[in-house]
Amino acid sequence: MRIGELATRTSVSVRALRYYEEQNLLASERSPSGQRQYPDSAVDRVHLIQQLYAAGLPSKSIAELLPCVVNGEATPELLARLSAEHDRIDSRIGDLVRARDRLGIVIAAATTNWRTGERCRPQ
Repeated sequence: MRIGELATRTSVSVRALRYYEEQNLLASERSPSGQRQYPDSAVDRVHLIQQLYAAGLPSKSIAELLPCVVNGEATPELLARLSAEHDRIDSRIGDLVRARDRLGIVIAAATTNWRTGERCRPQ
């Protein structure tokens, strides 16, 4: 399939697909006229790349990880890095939950009169 079809099937921009190629995350063959041609398996690979980006991994880490994911083999060093990234994300989630809880307290306080305890009327 050509790059436009891959973009449509994955909901990823053509520009992003070209970037993935520049970062060695995705490969294409070239037609005699120079157009990129992708195998059907590229759809799954692009979805995987998107998931890894969404998890906060940089392109360099994704490039190192993809062969391991595709071939089912991972080095202990890579697993340690992924575990560290997992822990970092867990920490961020904890920070966000605490921020959300604090914001809930502020919202509750802003909608209740502190002297009377009655709900404030919207202005």
